[in-house]
Amino acid sequence: MHAFDYIIIGAGSAGCVLANRLSEDPHVRVLLLEAGPRDWHPFIHMPAGLAKLVGKKGVNWDYDTAPEPHLDNRTLWWPRGKVLGGSSSINAMCYIRGHARDYDDWAAQGATGWSWDAVLPYFRRNEGNTRGADALHGGDGPLSVSDLRYVNPLSEAFIEAGVQAGYARNDDFNGPRQEGVGLYQVTQKDGARCSASVAYLNPARSRPNLVVRTDAMVSRITFDKGRADGVTCVVRGQAFHYEATREVLLSGGAINSPQLLMLSGVGPADALRRLKIDVVHDAPNVGANLQDHLDICSLQHSTQPITYDRVGDLKIAFDYYLRGHSGPGSSNIAEGGGFVRSALAPDDRPDIQFHFVPAMLDDHGRHRLRGDGYTLHACFLRPRSRGRIALASNRAGDKPRIEANYLSDAEGFDLRMMVECAKVSRTLFAQKAFDPYRGAPIFPARNDLSDAELADFIRAKAETVYHPVGTCRMGSDAASVVDNDLRVRGVEGLRVIDASVMPTLIGGNTNAPTMMIAERASDLIRGR
Repeated sequence: MHAFDYIIIGAGSAGCVLANRLSEDPHVRVLLLEAGPRDWHPFIHMPAGLAKLVGKKGVNWDYDTAPEPHLDNRTLWWPRGKVLGGSSSINAMCYIRGHARDYDDWAAQGATGWSWDAVLPYFRRNEGNTRGADALHGGDGPLSVSDLRYVNPLSEAFIEAGVQAGYARNDDFNGPRQEGVGLYQVTQKDGARCSASVAYLNPARSRPNLVVRTDAMVSRITFDKGRADGVTCVVRGQAFHYEATREVLLSGGAINSPQLLMLSGVGPADALRRLKIDVVHDAPNVGANLQDHLDICSLQHSTQPITYDRVGDLKIAFDYYLRGHSGPGSSNIAEGGGFVRSALAPDDRPDIQFHFVPAMLDDHGRHRLRGDGYTLHACFLRPRSRGRIALASNRAGDKPRIEANYLSDAEGFDLRMMVECAKVSRTLFAQKAFDPYRGAPIFPARNDLSDAELADFIRAKAETVYHPVGTCRMGSDAASVVDNDLRVRGVEGLRVIDASVMPTLIGGNTNAPTMMIAERASDLIRGR
């Protein structure tokens, strides 16, 4: 009962895909281990419920960074999903793949087999777009991608403001052209969230060869003569060792995957020895190469009471379930957005992304402001700064040390780009489309800040937009943590399959690319 062909650690965006695809073969036994609970909470499945999930620590790893030297030594909150579906169960559901050249860059950097032409079939296999299939989109994949059922008038005003500012309207950010402004397509099915758990795990749960354990905290990957042979974990207070006869597949994400590798003896040898961890393989770059999209929010008061600030949570939920998954409860809140090229862009790809929210979001929504307002998130898509994940102790229950190291690039380019993000946001808010709604500015408090003052504002207010990647980098060089088949270098029987293997950030949200990685990995594992 404790031996399986494959053990998957983490039932997030990648782990759910792997559990489904590998258990398609009835001759293999698959164990899926998730540290969090089942995705039972109704606010997970009601799209607008994401605003209420912010404070729910039971479905969130609730991480914080170390003090960030270039952000006024602030510690930044990093929410990550700790529940079936992982972060796909708590995110804003924006379906974005990034720019095609991002993947060609991966291949050019040594990630052979991960070019745009190589990954596109897996995006299409993953996607079930309600608009139908074409050369770029899948129409019958497990992940339902749809248009929003409800759109706030302010989101339409944002799109019109973008057009007035000179940007093209774009109805498909995953189509032939990424650049422009428009409404996001979302990972929803019939007005409800379509997480990785809903899309991949639910259809496979009845298979007798798939075992799913929730509330299962893995403490170590175990090795026998350099080969991963299983895991030790605690399931609801009881300790187990599960044996993997073929492979252990680590899908914990950009924070948990490097942490568990290091706890298991795969990582920087000197650092492991200082924590009295037996070294299985000296891998100096485990935890290094951390990248994330830093986000600056501009907030403005609304003169009309139409925002999501004043609608009661119970009323939204009641109307949503009473009216068949429609109305404001079906909104992903971040309804509108866009991709634009700044004056500093080094090539023809958009280098700034927007998420427009018809509500006031300060400190991830944890700080509630009075009245009505709207928020524009803006992030620089290809930051040059690099951070790392390090162990704080040798205990699996302790949180790792997150050093995002934002705005640390030697040239100061990341900060200049963040200033550019704030300036473009200010330009958009100044367009005529916002005239019927525009009240006083909130953050920043004035519309005439100099570049130096905007830089101070960014250091004081910028936050993560939830896209950490890169800490188990894949590549062809010996310094990469995993090879291009995602096998951990220096050991056998172990792969990492999640956003941590990305060599560099893609130009957009990272959830869809993470599922694509797992789709391709399932073929690599099965030799297809």
